[in-house]
Amino acid sequence: MERLLEAGAEELVVWVAVLAVLAAVAIYVIGKVRAKAVQQEPTASKLMSKFRELHSRGELTDAEFRTIKTALAAQLQEELKDNGETG
Repeated sequence: MERLLEAGAEELVVWVAVLAVLAAVAIYVIGKVRAKAVQQEPTASKLMSKFRELHSRGELTDAEFRTIKTALAAQLQEELKDNGETG
């Protein structure tokens, strides 16, 4: 730490630049990882179809299905809005 305090202005500029580059690379990598994770999530409409199928086969009770529909309602509305549909 003492070495950094005694360093010249040029050396401090180099270290700050190195840290800035490392931060930029880290932000880029995190952004790519998060984007990939978001792409892999099923849409609310696909989830709803799956749960509707489970309900029709008797694997979900009416109460469970209603709870799931309520939980997915906001997400479904967003998807419809994003697609330019109404409903």
